[in-house]
Amino acid sequence: MGIDYTKRPAPSAAPAAPPPAAPPPPIPTAAAPYPAAASAAPISLSKVTLTKSAPTVSLTKQGSGSGLLRVNLNWNARPPAQGGGLFKRAAAALDLDLGCLYEFTDGSKGVVQALGNSFTAKPKDARENVIWLDGDDRSGTNAAGENLFVNLAYANQIKRIMVFALIYQGAANWAAADGVVTLHPASGPQVEVRLDEARDGARICGIAMLESSGGDLSVRREVNYLNGGQRVLDEAYGWGMNWTAGRK
Repeated sequence: MGIDYTKRPAPSAAPAAPPPAAPPPPIPTAAAPYPAAASAAPISLSKVTLTKSAPTVSLTKQGSGSGLLRVNLNWNARPPAQGGGLFKRAAAALDLDLGCLYEFTDGSKGVVQALGNSFTAKPKDARENVIWLDGDDRSGTNAAGENLFVNLAYANQIKRIMVFALIYQGAANWAAADGVVTLHPASGPQVEVRLDEARDGARICGIAMLESSGGDLSVRREVNYLNGGQRVLDEAYGWGMNWTAGRK
């Protein structure tokens, strides 16, 4: 069979182009430094928990002594059922109230609480409220709990504030309530106080004391359970107020 010299051989495939060279690493600058290694994760300073062995923290020294301070109370409104078997019965719902005793440097003092509709407080010459309560969560099912606000723009007019919780309804069972108070400053870490030293039969618990002295605003853990109500708390801390029956 003859060979056809008029046919050209099929061209061979062109060699693949080499991959483009990787760009050089960026030069670090103040605006865009090299990323830190994954193992060098920053230590979280988002919360300080006050305990018996470490009961006090200075809000001023940790940069939290100004702005709006939110004091939040959360608890378990539905305690576990009591008894067992056929005798198992649901426990009564717990209604906790958040409030505070206050004293300003001008000598004025009082209580902020839902009972008696005493929702706000301010020094005599202040143009706006310095302490106020956002409402009354009677069910305990509000995920936000109850909140007390303190305007730290007036910190130099605050002498002391005693934050308390009162079991308004339900058995005086703090263990079942499993309450926790968290202070949320405008800046700096949160401050947590757990109501973890249950004392059955006590209706009120003095939780934490905010005190202003010499330009320093501090928080001290109390967690002091008392048999009685606000009058007993007043007497325990020397507030010296006159009390009458109130309702909400």
